Amino acid sequence: MTAIQRNLCVLFADVSGSTRLYEKLGDAEALRAIGKCLERMQRAVLAYKGRVIKTIGDEIMAVFDSAEAAMLAASDMQQGIDDLPPLAGTKMAIRVGFHFGPAIDDNNDVFGDTVNVAARMAGLAKAGQIITTESSVNLMSELLRQSTRDIDALTVKGKEIDIRVHEVIWQEHAELTMKSGSIAPSATNEARLRLRHGASELLLGAERPAVSLGRDASCDIVIRDTSASRNHGKIERRRDKFVLVDISTNGTYVSFQGEPEFVLKREEAILRSRGRIVFGHAWKSDADDMVEFVVES
Repeated sequence: MTAIQRNLCVLFADVSGSTRLYEKLGDAEALRAIGKCLERMQRAVLAYKGRVIKTIGDEIMAVFDSAEAAMLAASDMQQGIDDLPPLAGTKMAIRVGFHFGPAIDDNNDVFGDTVNVAARMAGLAKAGQIITTESSVNLMSELLRQSTRDIDALTVKGKEIDIRVHEVIWQEHAELTMKSGSIAPSATNEARLRLRHGASELLLGAERPAVSLGRDASCDIVIRDTSASRNHGKIERRRDKFVLVDISTNGTYVSFQGEPEFVLKREEAILRSRGRIVFGHAWKSDADDMVEFVVES
């Protein structure tokens, strides 16, 4: 299918507090719990004739032909997760954001400003919330608009004017305690990623959201290993997560502390906890040209 530009509603949803789930439940139990959430989220997408674009870790990206379908699917997602029984005393929760607008659709992925705005909406949402834009709400029927409420006008990077943001009220008796501006992320809880390469350290966060990796001198972290590609990959901040993206020839080898090493080949992975990244080959005990990472929250 040739890439085309058309109007779509892009939706992002992810499991809230997944890092704490791994710490509290252990890897195997946390993976099973997140898997159940993803299954219910995917079923909601299909129920409203949406299309799942990708899942990465605990996150799902989907598209719909209308803002109404996205809102109904988002509400079903929230209800489905809310119906799950607590696991070891932990109540599962997700956060959802969506936005309708022009996007480039090549069947396997979706690109453009609409995707960025939708991701921003999901980043603003708290556990159990659905956040969207006023322009998306205005495309809905009067009945559905009555289940939303205006929150505030927020500045979004790359936009000349502020965007008005609305919350979708999916619970019949939800307590509407959120006040204007309270969806802004708390600076004290900002996720950061510390990278160590040799004697150098880099800190990724809101001020520095991405870093490039490879043998080319223009990369932020220059890898000397000849098995690495000139432009091997990148690490980028997506809301409160850090995603490692491989675009290399030989692959990127990743290991989380205490877990087996795995390889990415033209794939992505969410970095969690702490671990190491090796470029173009599996880790060797005498390897020194690697990147160590620690997720700080």
